[in-house]
Amino acid sequence: MTDLSHWAHIHKPRTGLRAGPLPRLPFVAWRGFPALIGLIVPAALLAAWFGVTWARWVPEQILPAPAAVLEALDGLVRSGDLKSNLWISLGRVAYGFGAGTLAGVALGAGMGFSAWLDRFVRPSFLVISQIPILAWLPFFMLLLGIGEALKIVLVAKAVFTPVTLGTCAGIRDVPVGYLELARVLRLSRVRTLYRIVFPAALPQLFSGFRYGLTHAWLALVAVELLASYEGVGYLLVYSRQLFQLDVMVAVMLVIAVTGFALDRLLSLVDSRLSRRFGGAP
Repeated sequence: MTDLSHWAHIHKPRTGLRAGPLPRLPFVAWRGFPALIGLIVPAALLAAWFGVTWARWVPEQILPAPAAVLEALDGLVRSGDLKSNLWISLGRVAYGFGAGTLAGVALGAGMGFSAWLDRFVRPSFLVISQIPILAWLPFFMLLLGIGEALKIVLVAKAVFTPVTLGTCAGIRDVPVGYLELARVLRLSRVRTLYRIVFPAALPQLFSGFRYGLTHAWLALVAVELLASYEGVGYLLVYSRQLFQLDVMVAVMLVIAVTGFALDRLLSLVDSRLSRRFGGAP
């Protein structure tokens, strides 16, 4: 890459002005600016929400004011309803995510290592993955009822597809030279997976994990809306039935923040593992 500042020093302009590198704009060099940029849209939405409700352009029965939503959220926290139902939902996500991840990694690894298995399984896998989670709900309700098994199986199904595809793509993208290096070093299969394949496939693996966790949270809330008597999804539909829109909006905000926090947590684990393994041998 050419050093433009060095070139400008040799070829001085005829105007007599000293040439040099272009100055950086202060807001570009300020490291805190990208973090604050993400707050602009939420702040604008909050301001618009407050302005619309303050001016009474929309009836409170349709759009409650931010103060009413905060009061409803405080009531949910004080009563313990939010904590108990949120923990129930998070437990369902944990079990379903774990089961779906194990199955997805196993199938994705098999498809990644074996071209024959990939050709044999992929067409059926892609066809089945096109069926939405809610379309599976009546079928699994007949098989499992509306107990905990139903929620966990549907969450695992939501996780299974992105994790399988991410694992398969990660293993397929491992450079052939890395595997040849493992053969030269006479590494065992286990050490090859741990020292070569896993670090190289880590970005794709965690991409699948993050998509899977997002799908798991969305699927669980949707299932709890239709077939549950506990969980944040049930709180949402229960408040709608009672026409408590302030409680409903408060629960919606809790669902959004919880989903965001889960994604950030998995992103943190991803960055820690990437630093640990270095992403490549």
